[in-house]
Amino acid sequence: MKNYLVSGVAALVLAAIAQPALAETQPETVNIGYQKANIFALLKYRGTLDSEFKKQGISVRWVEFPAGPQMLEGLNVGSIDLAATGDAPPAFAQAAQADLVYLGHSPANPQTEAIVVPQNSTINTVADLKGKRVALNKGSDVNYLLIAALEKAGLSYKDIKPVYLPPADARAAFQRGAVDAWVIWDPYYAEVETNAKARLVKNAEGLVPHYTFYLASRKFAEAHPQTAEKVLTELGTLSDWANKNPQETAKILSASTGLPQPVWQRAIARMPFGAERMTPEVFKEQQALADKFTQIGLLPVKINVNSATWSLDKK
Repeated sequence: MKNYLVSGVAALVLAAIAQPALAETQPETVNIGYQKANIFALLKYRGTLDSEFKKQGISVRWVEFPAGPQMLEGLNVGSIDLAATGDAPPAFAQAAQADLVYLGHSPANPQTEAIVVPQNSTINTVADLKGKRVALNKGSDVNYLLIAALEKAGLSYKDIKPVYLPPADARAAFQRGAVDAWVIWDPYYAEVETNAKARLVKNAEGLVPHYTFYLASRKFAEAHPQTAEKVLTELGTLSDWANKNPQETAKILSASTGLPQPVWQRAIARMPFGAERMTPEVFKEQQALADKFTQIGLLPVKINVNSATWSLDKK
């Protein structure tokens, strides 16, 4: 009798092992945050993700945000599941206890952000910024560029007069001469080059890598890993299309933002699209960004970027 019981238990154990893992429960709706000028806007207007998910009975809800920090606040409170931002907002979100994960990143694109001055300015080098009024969006990717550029030129953040303004207000201040320089990113960079003849002092090449990061709430990514991975795959497919079709890409983003198509063509020429899984090297670069913001006092606490690793990246 005892042998029969042992055999029966063994059979049940083997049967359980042989059973395939239960498929994840797919969400009814995927909520995606986007800005008018980023890759998720391109994905929205092309409609390919909506079509793919519709086949699976999943709807996509697109939620527009003015900038990355507000988008990640939405991610933190659960109003969206996925987002794409530049380098700095995720670090600030982690410092604010947002439970997010990094799904992937774009190729580095240091040419898409820059320090610019009016065409007739006497400022020719980063060292010439000493004592000058420099407009920038506080806590943004370009904030990191400015810090790195000043340090390389032998200056500190205290050697300039930062004027914290969002892009629209900074553009107006730049136009009327209320600031001496502006640290900005595309497509605003391309617009001020085109329409105000802004002159480049230094872009991010050789200073900081500058990525777009694809992010998710940890709750969503862990509950629906296949869905999250599908979004990353679609971003990769879209990127291949965008890199091969720059004029059509510029047309779509022009319609999304209201900026003229030639401005977008200029921006896209230095903006490689792509979607890659996170690597230890990229996490290391992102940690360096976070540590620098903590060092100069813009981040109130030290954070561990690796704590936002997606579980699938650990395999």
